[in-house]
Amino acid sequence: MASRGTTETSKLKQNLEEQLDRLMQQLQDLEECREELDADEYEETKKETLEQLSEINDSLKKIMSGDMTLVDELSGMQLAIQAAISQAFKTPEVIRMFAKKQPRQLRTRLAEMDRDLMVGKLGRDLYKQQKVEILTALRKLGEKLTPDDEMFLSANAGAALSQFERVSTDLG
Repeated sequence: MASRGTTETSKLKQNLEEQLDRLMQQLQDLEECREELDADEYEETKKETLEQLSEINDSLKKIMSGDMTLVDELSGMQLAIQAAISQAFKTPEVIRMFAKKQPRQLRTRLAEMDRDLMVGKLGRDLYKQQKVEILTALRKLGEKLTPDDEMFLSANAGAALSQFERVSTDLG
């Protein structure tokens, strides 16, 4: 990496600017077409666009505060790839959220699973497997787990997740 990150940083800045421009244009287009859309469609699209802007803002804050570098992003991707290869995570959705460092979305998914288990929409075995995956991903993202979650993880983590824990610690 002869550029010592300058090329990568420039590309990252360009991508962020393009994404910001696209989202701002999307908001403008949405306002211009407001009368043509029904209220629910307008609100949903606006909400999604604002969420994307919020995610960009969070990323910018991390970059500016020094909490995130390209190396951090690449190591996160490497961990996600390792999780997939070791078959520690069997749920592509969890791997994707982990790779993109989306703890909020992981917690939302966990809440949805809790609800689905209660209403009988999700089987106990699948629930355990996915909950272990999500809790492991949250822990690796530096999120605090409740004592109950820690106990659940200890009681239900399998060999593949233990292998992933060892490998990811070695990478870190």
